[in-house]
Amino acid sequence: MTHSAEVSWTLDGIDMFGTITAPAGDGPFPAVVLVAGSGPTDRDWNSPMLPGTNGSGRLLAESLAEHGFASLRYDKRASGPHVVENLPRLAGTFSMASHLAELTAALEVLVADPCVDRGRVIGLGNSEGCVHVLHYGLAQAAGGMAVPLRGLVLAAPPGRSVGTVLDMQLSAQLAAAPGGDGILALVREATARFSAGGAMDPDGSIPDPVANVLRSFDSPVNLPFARELWNESASDGIGGVGIPTLVLIGEKDLQIDATADGEPLQAAAADNPLVTFAFPSDANHVLKHEPRPRAEIVPGTNYNEEGTQLDPAAVETILTWMERVTAG
Repeated sequence: MTHSAEVSWTLDGIDMFGTITAPAGDGPFPAVVLVAGSGPTDRDWNSPMLPGTNGSGRLLAESLAEHGFASLRYDKRASGPHVVENLPRLAGTFSMASHLAELTAALEVLVADPCVDRGRVIGLGNSEGCVHVLHYGLAQAAGGMAVPLRGLVLAAPPGRSVGTVLDMQLSAQLAAAPGGDGILALVREATARFSAGGAMDPDGSIPDPVANVLRSFDSPVNLPFARELWNESASDGIGGVGIPTLVLIGEKDLQIDATADGEPLQAAAADNPLVTFAFPSDANHVLKHEPRPRAEIVPGTNYNEEGTQLDPAAVETILTWMERVTAG
């Protein structure tokens, strides 16, 4: 049997909420802080932008507890049920530093739980969450973090700049669309403006779903974070981590590519023996099992729909690595 408890804390006058899931018994157990991906993705790794509520974050927490690990997953202040009331107060304050502050506060809550062994804590991020976990690890290496992490798990980290990854994603989506080449050219005009420090200002002929993605980067609510994120790549810091780190990219991931992102990450970490790589053959972007060939996968499907399950190979890889890193 496992058990879960809701927890809350305050950061900069704004309430944050999360869930601690733990094995049966008193512990202390090794533990994991789970950091969700981009945008309004909540603690369970559900998003209003995707169908379904069967999020990988909740499933992963439950699986970890079944194998002896406690965990805390949390709603970022710009996600979850309180996002509408929080956004006006957060406008213009989003930054890499504010996300790191959220993670730091969450870790303090996690290690305060008596069931947690504060000396055996892992940070696990997915997608954009990898960036924040990696920043914590680099700050720890510089001697600046009160709660030490034993290791990092980076699930689907961007090995290229986020702007480059977005271009790849939109290129794939528009490839089969009528007039896709022309739309992509207009998209690249907008992203070039943003890269140069201007506004996206997408052309009116760009379809709304794509234009809205572009506008989200220079929305006043998201700045200055979006500009910092645009040029962020895990390859920039991976070589400097001073604790064991597992980089995991699924071969069925259509957002972060096992080759296009994996190769620069491997090159950047070539001189760091603490970094391990894994590329499970049937894991998608959110660690779900994806049996279909890549050519048949529609981006965003099989993420949170009922009945979808975590990829067994990905979970086994993570568990085996964490058990070794937290042993003793």
